[in-house]
This record gives sequence, C-alpha cells and structure tokens, in this order.
Amino acid sequence: MKRLFISFSGGETSGKMLIWILGNWANKYDEIKVVFANTGQENEKTLIFVKRVAEYLGIEVIWVEAVIDPRPNKGTTHKVVTFETANRDGSVFEEMIKAYGIPNPSWKHCNRELKLNAMTSYIRSIGWEHGSYDTAIGIRADEMDRISDTKAENNLVYPFISARPTTKQEVNVFWRDMPFRLGLKGYEGNCKWCWKKSLRKHLTIISEHPEHYEFPRKMERLHGKAGRGIAEGTGCNKYGKRVFFRSNRTTDDLFEMAKVEFAPAFDDATNYEVQLKLFDQLDELDELDMSNGCEESCEVYDAA
Repeated sequence: MKRLFISFSGGETSGKMLIWILGNWANKYDEIKVVFANTGQENEKTLIFVKRVAEYLGIEVIWVEAVIDPRPNKGTTHKVVTFETANRDGSVFEEMIKAYGIPNPSWKHCNRELKLNAMTSYIRSIGWEHGSYDTAIGIRADEMDRISDTKAENNLVYPFISARPTTKQEVNVFWRDMPFRLGLKGYEGNCKWCWKKSLRKHLTIISEHPEHYEFPRKMERLHGKAGRGIAEGTGCNKYGKRVFFRSNRTTDDLFEMAKVEFAPAFDDATNYEVQLKLFDQLDELDELDMSNGCEESCEVYDAA
C-alpha cells in the first residue's frame, strides 16, 4: 500500500501544494493524510486559512499539538485538536521551552518538537511505520537550499521542486485568483514572531504589531535558565540567560532598535511579476536582512 503524509504548514505554498497533489497525485497513493501542527503562536489568519482550505477542498485536515513530557528520555507525543480548541495563548510553546529551553540560532528545537515530533506521533498512532510512507513538504524551486539532507532516508518528496517546479511568484498569482488567500504580508509568516526572521522583518512587525512580541518577552523573563546548554552559555546573553534572537539579542533589544528609523521589510506576497528578494530592494545586503532561513513558514525537515 502506498501512503502519503502531507505536512500542511498553513502557508500559501503549502496550501497550493496540497491542492496540486490532490489534483495530480490522488491516484498515485492508496491513502493520504493531511496534518497541520499548531504551535500556539500561529497568526490567527493562519488558523483561519487552514480551516478554509479544508472546507474548500472538502477534505479532513488533522490538527495536532505537541504534548511535551519533561522527564528525561521521554519523547514528545501529540493530541488532536480542532480550529475551535486549538491553543492560542502559547502554553503549548511554553511547555516545550520549560523542557528544552528557549529556541534560537544555536538551539533549533521548536520546529522539531512542536511540528515534526507531534506530527510523527500522530502518524505513528494510526499505524504508519517509519519508511512505509512518503512525506510531502511545501518547499519551492526557489528555496532549494531548504531541502533536507535526510531526504532519502525519510522518504521526503518536494512536488514544487521535482514534479512541478514552482516559484513564489506563481504561488502569489494562484492565490490572487482564488476566492480567498492567507491574508498575511510576506514578511509576517505563520509564526507571529519566529526567531528565524531577519532583523528587518522583526523591526517591521514590531512597528506594526508590537503585541506579537509579548510572548517571547515573557518567555525570556520566566525561562531564560531553562533547558540544556545553559552551562556552556551557547545562545545566551551576557547574563547567562537563553534568548531568542540573532546575536544574542533579547526582545527588549529589538524594541530599542525599532525606535531608530529603518527601511521596512518588503511584502513579497504582493509580487506577481518578478521574483524579488528583500535584498533586491536595498543597495546592499546587511545585517538587517540576514536570517536563519525563515520564509513564509517553518516546514518539517527544514534544512535552514
């Protein structure tokens, strides 16, 4: 039996991939499961988009959230939720931080625990064993650097790279002509404040939605000493506390930087003509535009 697990991140690329697969690969697989993992820090528009895509297609999208076991050598499991019961206050994310510490460029465990392990737990719970199914990932042809090194061993498939090469521009045109779309600016992304974003994106979002950063500020205050790696100081500020952002910056540091005039981030969700990157809008690429690979969404097995 051929099985396909579709990881639906809640982004427009992932949503278009889902629609393409159902229209082109439906006969290729005997069974297909579509799963969305909620981290508790998704933009509300992301949750609405996932719900609307499922309703538009008339399919079931399984919503899962991570269940973190703080005991040593106890892996993350999952629980099934719905649009109505999905966590929105960040407590799911906070439980992960209590056990593993604050994620940042040195400690990239939030995607692993909140998305990959939660989804894998669900897939395992329905009897799908590792190696018995393919996993479809919504990464485009213009994001090839995000392909996982474990592609072969985990049976990962990238339809928008290998089967139907697709760019961000094409994704934008597709959703522009649909009856609905995600409705987020390109630099916002599914996670409200993802630490992988470039500094310019952070500063732009802070200027527009400072409330999005209340959660990371609170986590840094409460759980800066949580998790592994504290003893050696990696990913920590000068006070020995783990912080979220590039160059060991705290949330408060970003707010201070946002007080200085800067050129805002470019909204590539409105680009229908040419494939532009943020640095194409600038005289040169500087620290403001360096990121940890954050695009519109975090994908499982993301190499970035």
